[in-house]
Amino acid sequence: MKIKKYIPFALLLMLSVGCSEEFTELTPKGSTTYTNFWKTEQDAVAASNALYTHMYNGEMFGRGFFWFINASDDMVTGRSNATAENIRYFRTTGGDSYIRNIYGNLYQIIRRSNEIILNVPGIDMPENLKNRILGEAYFMRGFSYYYLAGYYGDQRAGLPLVTEENMGQDHFDRPASVVENYKLVESDLKKAAELLPLITTFSDADKGRAHKDAALGYLAKTYLFWARFDNSKWADAERAADAVATSGSGRALINTGNPEQDFASVFYIANNWSSEYIWSVVSGRQTGSILPGVMLENKGWGKYNGWGYFQPTLELYNEYEAADVHRRKATILEFGDELQYLGQKTRYASSNSLTGFQFNKYMEPYRYPVEEHLNANGDEPTTDLNVPLLRYSEILLIKAEAMIMQGKNGDEPLNLVRARVGLQPKTGATLADLKHERRVELAGEFADRHLDLVRWGDAQAAYRIAPHGRVHRDKTNPDSPYEVVELEAPRNYNPQVHHVWPIPPDVISNSNIAQNQGW
Repeated sequence: MKIKKYIPFALLLMLSVGCSEEFTELTPKGSTTYTNFWKTEQDAVAASNALYTHMYNGEMFGRGFFWFINASDDMVTGRSNATAENIRYFRTTGGDSYIRNIYGNLYQIIRRSNEIILNVPGIDMPENLKNRILGEAYFMRGFSYYYLAGYYGDQRAGLPLVTEENMGQDHFDRPASVVENYKLVESDLKKAAELLPLITTFSDADKGRAHKDAALGYLAKTYLFWARFDNSKWADAERAADAVATSGSGRALINTGNPEQDFASVFYIANNWSSEYIWSVVSGRQTGSILPGVMLENKGWGKYNGWGYFQPTLELYNEYEAADVHRRKATILEFGDELQYLGQKTRYASSNSLTGFQFNKYMEPYRYPVEEHLNANGDEPTTDLNVPLLRYSEILLIKAEAMIMQGKNGDEPLNLVRARVGLQPKTGATLADLKHERRVELAGEFADRHLDLVRWGDAQAAYRIAPHGRVHRDKTNPDSPYEVVELEAPRNYNPQVHHVWPIPPDVISNSNIAQNQGW
């Protein structure tokens, strides 16, 4: 995809701030670099390209956010790792190397978006291209504040609001509530949806840029989280989900009537841009999300450098209904499962898995010889598979949840998701049914089970239960018997503190804003 390439170094320098530096730092407006930029159509396009450079960053959607998701009951850390344990047990300071740059990277994207919103309107260029670039900037700013709000903000304090109008200030306070962030996200995503075209109008070179459905989809997710503080947002979530369905792009689940294959095929390279795609980390052999390799068996059975992190728990495995065998198999590998690995048929066994399982969703690129779809450098294990951030099935589940929370019947969207995997429909679906469906449909994805448990108020009870796994007598034998073991101690989750993560200490020091309470 061309938008990852050819970004001038001077532009990146101009649009960036160091992760450990105050996020409000700006390149002096009188500098030669700045005054010579923002003149041409090419400048505007280069600036829009720079919006996406953090998407596949290892501390963002490579695996950074997954350290937070790893706090859930769906998975455990697959290798002994003190830093990961500190995050999982809510002992992190926010300065741990795996996560400390997330906050700064999001504000870098915001900074780049602000520069576009401020400067691109004055450039003489085709109106449709100008609108698209402005739409991309509004989307990426709203997208970034969505994550900042979800991970770091609550009803006691939001995150500093830096826009094109005030970014020249020397200091930014935290707003009284995260609701102020959600208001900006709503405004930005609505503007983006108005300005952006449908992805169906994009050339292959432009796929991966923000588009109308991505803006509408994240608007629905924004209302989902905002509804914790304002019940009226459930109706807005339902409307936003409907807007995705009726946008004109032909959104639909992959459903050919073959439950054994349909769900699994969502995560095939051939379906990177399917009707189910809403927003992903666009990936390739040289750049992209490293998550598939991070989840692969540690050392890849001696053939590729898998990292062996983020392993499914027995609790997740048992959450699947007995009839939900196809979705479970597409999500989780268990001992004895047949798979194609680097061109050869084998059966799954693991000498490294703590749980006796591995996530299977991202394994399709590993079916073939390394040179076909994998980065030859296993220290940067990217693949040709786009890693999903938002799928159409989640849009349907957002609609179902919004309807249930309004006292309506949410069966229709919920059952579309169930029907694809061959399950019987629910009648009078409850919130418990919705919670189950989100868990099994979106397991191992950036949809984030931990944030779901937090917003539902279920995290404390869930984390009191120790996670379990299967320890096989002979870890190299797919048919080896196993015993169920407790993998780690239960965790003490304090809902007054751990519902948000700590802001990195260097940000606190440099910007003089208050830390989240209790951290």
